Amino acid sequence: MKAYYRLPSLLPISLAFLLSSYGQSGQKAVPVFENGEAQVVPAFENQDDWIRHDLWVETEFDTDGDQKPDRMHVSVTRPKQTETEGLKLPVIYESSPYFAGTAGFVEGLFWDVKHELGEMAGERVHPEITRRGERPVISNSQIRTWVPRGYIVVHSSSPGTGLSQGSPTVGGDNESLAPKAVIDWLCSRAKGYTTPDGNETVTAYWSTGKVGMTGTSYNGTLPLAAATTGVEGLEAIIPIAPNTSYYHYYRSNGLVRSPGGYLGEDIDVLYDFIHSGDESKRAFSDATIRDKEMKEGMDRITGDYNEFWAGRDYLNDMGPMKAALLMSHGFNDWNVMPEHSYRIYMAAREKGIPAQIYYHQNGHGGPPPLSMMNRWFTRYLHGIDNGVEKDARAWIVREDDNANNPTAYEDYPDPDARPVKFFLSSGAPGRGGLHTSKKSGQGTESLVDNYSFDGSALAKAEITNHRLIYVSPELKEDIHISGLPEITIRVAASKAAANLSVWLVALPWEEGRRAKITDNIITRGWADPQNHRSLTESEALVPGAFYTLTFKLQPDDQIIPKGQQIGLMIFSSDREFTLWPNPGTELTVDLDATSLTLPVVGGAASIQSAFPE
Repeated sequence: MKAYYRLPSLLPISLAFLLSSYGQSGQKAVPVFENGEAQVVPAFENQDDWIRHDLWVETEFDTDGDQKPDRMHVSVTRPKQTETEGLKLPVIYESSPYFAGTAGFVEGLFWDVKHELGEMAGERVHPEITRRGERPVISNSQIRTWVPRGYIVVHSSSPGTGLSQGSPTVGGDNESLAPKAVIDWLCSRAKGYTTPDGNETVTAYWSTGKVGMTGTSYNGTLPLAAATTGVEGLEAIIPIAPNTSYYHYYRSNGLVRSPGGYLGEDIDVLYDFIHSGDESKRAFSDATIRDKEMKEGMDRITGDYNEFWAGRDYLNDMGPMKAALLMSHGFNDWNVMPEHSYRIYMAAREKGIPAQIYYHQNGHGGPPPLSMMNRWFTRYLHGIDNGVEKDARAWIVREDDNANNPTAYEDYPDPDARPVKFFLSSGAPGRGGLHTSKKSGQGTESLVDNYSFDGSALAKAEITNHRLIYVSPELKEDIHISGLPEITIRVAASKAAANLSVWLVALPWEEGRRAKITDNIITRGWADPQNHRSLTESEALVPGAFYTLTFKLQPDDQIIPKGQQIGLMIFSSDREFTLWPNPGTELTVDLDATSLTLPVVGGAASIQSAFPE
């Protein structure tokens, strides 16, 4: 059921535009609101009138070894009325490590993944970045959207990038404290300077002290980083596809796993990719951060969760957070996977923070509709009582709908979703069955690892010994899955270490130009059997011994149409995501002790209608 929440116009439109223009009424230009949203004001629209300047904000940390507090490079774009008429406005702020350029995908940047589990790959290439950009402009993002609507737009380069001092730490404390310092400056609590090393100060006299942050990917991570400091003045954030835990980005349930599309990337690779700061300080940062802290902490051997990763997990830092949260993510984002937003949204809801979540069906990126963002910022930055906190908590773009036309739900996961357990029946090397009734005496089935075959080839194969697949009856009715599927698997390996990959697929597999992103892969998950007891301490497997693992797959909200079959595919090395050990490791699955639990809207009754057994 679709539901959209709007309020009547707060000003008659004729009066609104009268107040927003010169020469008609003699009134000063002010922000204008209609239907609970900030409107484009003609007096703010002329780009030639915008005031643009830059400065350096002093922080409370020193991460480049010069014994002086690091200063962050900040640029400001504001309507001229903030200078000529004394107008004060709220701020929309975006910070990024990318604004001054990146290393590009040079050959050898990524770790070689072709080696045995438990071994370390050879050294990789460390590229040098040529910094780009001209003062006073750091970025033009956000400006054309928000300045005409009565906001000031601020950008900053994150530590150790562009003209910002310090070292990039990829999730370290300074990446939270740097935007906090900028917000403190916007609220007259920190010092800003006209130069990176001088003493001439500059103040944000044009700021109301109300700040909102947004951005996509790394730029969406930094609003959350700032919010976890509890900084006063940060009223609202809209993170889009944010990385909320670098462990969840580079590992999965103890397994060394790459983000989709970047095979062999790890946290030190991202460090090299963004390190565009002062050339004279790079050697110190490389030695201190990349070659010591990261090298000692990231652990590509075991993939265990440790203090290094815990310090880069924003879920652990949410205690002080109070900024209103609107999250956005794609269910088919296999780069920064949808669990990143889900885990923070759930924690914010539990804390009582105003929170909404917007999910679409596409890949990486994708902001909420502008009207949704506008209502969020209007409510929390301008203080207009538009009732946004009473809107639906979850907005899901259905499979064939436009991204600007989400369906409203009471929450995510859908409150009507209920867990339904499915059991396996034998069929290897062909296809076995997936049933709601348990069959006993199924015994075991085995597969042989071979990274040469990608997941799509394995899912399409009628017969292969490189995967196990268990398929439901053909659906007679649509099935709506909402939430996090979970697998319990009892498995043995022929070696002391093995990859374990699980895909949930919709069959028959669709190919060609008509195939949609939602057609084939429902969701996925990965785990290290060596971490069957603990995420923080792996243990070598006894070849042939069985171990039981239970782990969740990536969150999803998808309607599987009638005529399809749901398939649970179990295999070892995932060519797109995991390390590539030599082919030949054998995994054996105990069918009686393995099950899949799906969060189905309508629960067992919906499943019984879809495929009565």
